[in-house]
Amino acid sequence: MTNTNCAAIDELSSLTTSTRWTSKHFLKMMTASDPIDPYIFSTDTLPSDPRFLPPLANGRLGWRVFSRIMHMGGIYNGEKGACHRADIPCPLAVTMRTEEEGKHSYTLDTHTGIFTHSVLTSCVEASQLFYAHRQNPNLLVMEVFLKRQKTTEEPITVTLDSSFTPYSHDITLEDAPDYKGGRHIFGQAVSPEIPGGLCPSVHLIWTPLSSSVTLLPEQSQSRWGFMLAVAESCESVQACYDAALELFEHGDLQSSHLRAWAEVWLGSRVELAGPLPLSRAVIGCMFYLLSAFPSLTEAPSLFGGVSPGGLSNGGQGQDYWGHVFWDQDTWIYPSIALFYPNLARAVLDYRVRTIEGAKVNAQQQGYKGLKFPWESAVSGQEVCPEDIYGQQEIHINGDVILAFQQYFYLTQDLGMFKERRGSEVVWGVADYWVSRVTWNPEDQHYHIKGVMPPDEYYYNVDNSVYTNSVAKSSLQFAVDLANLLQHPAPPEWQQVADKLKIPFDQELNYHPEFDGYRKGSPVKQADAVMLGYPLGLSMSPEVRRNDLESYAAVTDPHGPAMSWGMFAVGWLELDEAKKAQQVLEQCFKNIQGPFQVWSESSDGSGAVNFLTGMGGFLQAVLFGYTGIRIQKDCLCFAPLVPDEVAVLSVKGVTYLGNKLDMLVEKQEVSVAVRKQEDAGSEEPCCLEIVLKSSGHIIPLTPGQ
Repeated sequence: MTNTNCAAIDELSSLTTSTRWTSKHFLKMMTASDPIDPYIFSTDTLPSDPRFLPPLANGRLGWRVFSRIMHMGGIYNGEKGACHRADIPCPLAVTMRTEEEGKHSYTLDTHTGIFTHSVLTSCVEASQLFYAHRQNPNLLVMEVFLKRQKTTEEPITVTLDSSFTPYSHDITLEDAPDYKGGRHIFGQAVSPEIPGGLCPSVHLIWTPLSSSVTLLPEQSQSRWGFMLAVAESCESVQACYDAALELFEHGDLQSSHLRAWAEVWLGSRVELAGPLPLSRAVIGCMFYLLSAFPSLTEAPSLFGGVSPGGLSNGGQGQDYWGHVFWDQDTWIYPSIALFYPNLARAVLDYRVRTIEGAKVNAQQQGYKGLKFPWESAVSGQEVCPEDIYGQQEIHINGDVILAFQQYFYLTQDLGMFKERRGSEVVWGVADYWVSRVTWNPEDQHYHIKGVMPPDEYYYNVDNSVYTNSVAKSSLQFAVDLANLLQHPAPPEWQQVADKLKIPFDQELNYHPEFDGYRKGSPVKQADAVMLGYPLGLSMSPEVRRNDLESYAAVTDPHGPAMSWGMFAVGWLELDEAKKAQQVLEQCFKNIQGPFQVWSESSDGSGAVNFLTGMGGFLQAVLFGYTGIRIQKDCLCFAPLVPDEVAVLSVKGVTYLGNKLDMLVEKQEVSVAVRKQEDAGSEEPCCLEIVLKSSGHIIPLTPGQ
């Protein structure tokens, strides 16, 4: 491709430029043989392990239903390596009980982000609804709805059993005066994240909970609302509670939440006609990943990043303590950035706010520029409990820059790099790499020594092929960005990028993980297989195949869930759809219970609500089935769906101010373009499709 307003596609038997299938038609086809709505996860029995209860989150608050604790983004307790998400007691930790034994059902509706527990008896249908409010992210809501089943003159009472206690080992809580009828407690974390730092504060105001609700004799049905507002100051929490009261008074509390989720789903839809488990897995991944991000209109300055287990998890000693890793930038971010540039900016802004901490990390290691922490909280200083990871798993720097690079290629938004300080991140990381490399006169290349690669079975190795490749990529992006912004780039940036060693075994024709790696040695997780995607390292199909086959044979089958998505993408690149699907289906072992909650390992151990694994799986669909590649001067796609999938619909891909809707069938791809209001560009660019094989150009008109 030669310019930034093209999309490239491999030639299929047919390509149309307007979608002939509407969403209505597609959903009708998808459900023709199975009337089950894949967006709704239902059961009549809760998981025996409470870790697999559904988490509800909105980018600010996170809570696992019925749990006594919740979390808030940016609220941590503990110093340095002891830093973890502060457990906040949840007043909505309530279960519902009817006088008469009834039939129970539990439903998570991902259309709306509402979890419902219903009990049906001969006298009453009782429903208990929970949701993390999508429009007002400081709110959690519980509603109770009673509907009489037969005409009687007797009152019907349903008991509300609460497990709430106003205590936390992480926060010193005390009572405050009631506010507009609501209970109010507040407190500070016990310890700051860094020595001498401030301890974060938290305030809670909630509707007082009664021990029961009663449907009076003259009532056929009634509804009760219980609202919880959580914020960092008294003024803020009162304003949030006021907003909740006003919404409730006008009957708009739930409907405003529903509108916000409808807006989110309008921005992205990934649906397929195929096996129900696959369809549910895709939808569940999208739902939980979107739940980890703020609302589409929220100020991004309040966003605290995405941790592997999301906001509902991360207490002391659990789920990586709620820290932010490369999981956010490499595994979770790409599928969100493809649809929502404003949510992508929230991730980038989070990294910008940690610049000062990254400077401290680099200085402590004796290097220049910025060293982003392997585990991050609020300050950007390293909070990993074990020093070796923070010292050696330095590929995190390149992972951060790759996210900035993908954003720029999708949006051409230079404002992110000027007014929003993104250039400081890119250039600071470039300075770090230059100070971190050593010149080897024997092979005339720069080396990066003493690192831990993504494959954490190894440490203190030289020239990790992934680390060096992502460093080379970030250095080249720094040079390109400097040219665009007319910034004088130090010549060392280009010099190191050009001469940085990328290990390659000429005899075996594959990429060893690092200097001294012996082919056939065990591997924890995806590492060298990520050179082709997402890094886009140029290689022949033969080398790509050799990398995949070499590492597939030795990758730990019980390792982290995200690895299989990368293998699947690689096999799809080689037109091996059947092999890709076999690999991808290994992920189903990590999906626990009826609510599509992922575990890090297939036996249910490790982090839960494992967003990292979901991100890897979703990338296999979004970037594997479609073949989408975010490149400097174009958006490429080469669709290939497995036999099990009849149709794949991807709606809302954002590119240069436009929204693309794609429908992929076996021998045909339909593309429609609609205008996107917020894509980082002032005006949407005109798009055209270029067929690689023939060079034929098809103009695309936004809005048609």
